[in-house]
Amino acid sequence: MRLRRGAVGTAVLLATGFMLAGCKDLNSPADGGPSGSAVSTAGNGRAVSPLDNPDGTKPGLAAITSTADKAKARSLIGKVATKGRGPKTGYERDKFGYAWMDSAPGAVPFAHNGCDSRNDLLKRDGEKVRFRAGSNCVVTSMTLHDPYTGKAIEWVKSRATTVQIDHVMPLSYDWQMGASRWAKGKREDIANDPLNLIPVDGPTNGAKSDSGPASWLPPSKQIRCAYSVRFAQVSLKYDLPVTAADKQMMLEQCGG
Repeated sequence: MRLRRGAVGTAVLLATGFMLAGCKDLNSPADGGPSGSAVSTAGNGRAVSPLDNPDGTKPGLAAITSTADKAKARSLIGKVATKGRGPKTGYERDKFGYAWMDSAPGAVPFAHNGCDSRNDLLKRDGEKVRFRAGSNCVVTSMTLHDPYTGKAIEWVKSRATTVQIDHVMPLSYDWQMGASRWAKGKREDIANDPLNLIPVDGPTNGAKSDSGPASWLPPSKQIRCAYSVRFAQVSLKYDLPVTAADKQMMLEQCGG
């Protein structure tokens, strides 16, 4: 069957319209979420062992499973000093600077890059990250493979608290173990250091509160050695001791 010239033109226009509509749908958030540029960053398969990430700039928190790596983990944890936990008297979050600053004064990765530390961490660990239109900083949606629970979280900024940034060594804990005597600049460093920060499931972070490893460990058992190593890395970098019970629990998670 032959089509008249006008009919052919109409068919081409209709086909082109369907193709354009299809492309638009492929590039739009399925739930009508925020627009903006999208990048693929740290998925579950890209999570890095803390043994291979001593400055915290690489994504995620991969499990430590091999016998050799667990021995390395125990050796690192063994270097951590211990002492009793001091009083919480005088602790206030503001004494560690406002959340989330980009101006930590020390040699803190990501500082002074024009993006606050919360968004830096969302970018570091998120997958399928979308930014606010016109921004390469403000994250509006992403997928987080939460190391603490093992579940994937589809996060959007309108439900911000579903993902929280955990201070691996809680700031109140730091205060009780010696940070109360630090200059404010050093407290701002530990509060914004990516080595001490992990985006995780919000309710799980709330359950942790200011606990040390003897009182709280991630629900996912396979990640507990890695978590203990990260706790030890922060302790050693900032010369902060942990309690004897916390150190023993950290060693046990890595087969000690």
